[in-house]
Amino acid sequence: MKRLRFVLKSILTVIAVMSIVSLFWTAAYFITEALYTRFAWRPHPLVRQIISSILGFLLFGITMSAISPFLRKREKVFWQHLIDAINRIAKGDFRVNLQADWGGRNHPFAELVTRINDMAANLQAMEEMRQEFISNVSHEIGSPLTSIRGFARALKNEDLSREQRLHYLDIIETECVRLSKLSENLLRLAMLDSDRYPFHPTSYRLDTQLQTLILHCEPQWAEKELDMCVLLEKVIITADEDLLSQVWLNLIHNAIKFTPKGGTITIQLQRRGEQAIVTVSDTGPGINEHDQLRIFERFYKADKSRHRAAGGSGLGLSIAKKIVDIHHGIISVQSQPGEGATFTVELPVHGPVS
Repeated sequence: MKRLRFVLKSILTVIAVMSIVSLFWTAAYFITEALYTRFAWRPHPLVRQIISSILGFLLFGITMSAISPFLRKREKVFWQHLIDAINRIAKGDFRVNLQADWGGRNHPFAELVTRINDMAANLQAMEEMRQEFISNVSHEIGSPLTSIRGFARALKNEDLSREQRLHYLDIIETECVRLSKLSENLLRLAMLDSDRYPFHPTSYRLDTQLQTLILHCEPQWAEKELDMCVLLEKVIITADEDLLSQVWLNLIHNAIKFTPKGGTITIQLQRRGEQAIVTVSDTGPGINEHDQLRIFERFYKADKSRHRAAGGSGLGLSIAKKIVDIHHGIISVQSQPGEGATFTVELPVHGPVS
């Protein structure tokens, strides 16, 4: 289709140029004929043709000379706006929106303007994400530091009982662990984003890995008296076992965290064609539709349904999604408020090669 449009456009351009040239040569012919009649001159046909051709060139040149200043002025304004926009982008101002009206919508310059506008819009979106990321990191770091500083100051009070001191020290230790995990997650995300994270896919039993991780988490789900329903088919997958273990642990820990005491967690594994499907379901408070659209964003927390009191930095699901993306898989969530949540991970059985 594009090739056909290009051919039609080329044909129309040639026809337009020929029409303009024919117009000037026709005008030159009638002018010379009028002069011949005026002065009763009858030169040789070859001479007549040469004179008409020269006059046609002169008329064409004079007309273009008269029009070109207006075209150059308009073109100069266009390039000046373009350079100004590029300078603004170079200085970090991405609020650029050039008008693509020079030469028409199909003009090459219109395509250039469109691409610059798209670039500026993408850079603006990235800048907003960067600012939000910095704001979130500052908040996540500032909160535990404020807590540590406050309880450290409180420990200077000599009138505190031993129980109070131990309680304050426990809080300080908990906040230090939180900071340590935040730092570790930020470093892991940076490594995953830069593609420098070691990626070593091997062939292994995915059902065995899941079963082992579920048993490792037994103290947590046993403490809350949760009913663990595990249905695992035998599936051999080619993937990075260490990276995927982070995905499964995050989903299992979240399910344990948000499932009330005496609730149920269901973990299933099955193979569908060339896909391994893992689902982790809980009977927690659920996630509303708006939060489901953003739950895999960094630092995003669905505060209304999965409240902040449960802890966490909002990076776990972002890391899980990044790891699943590296394996060319898909992670998704289905939930209704008050009806729990189900996270589904689809992975190719024969994953990417290192």
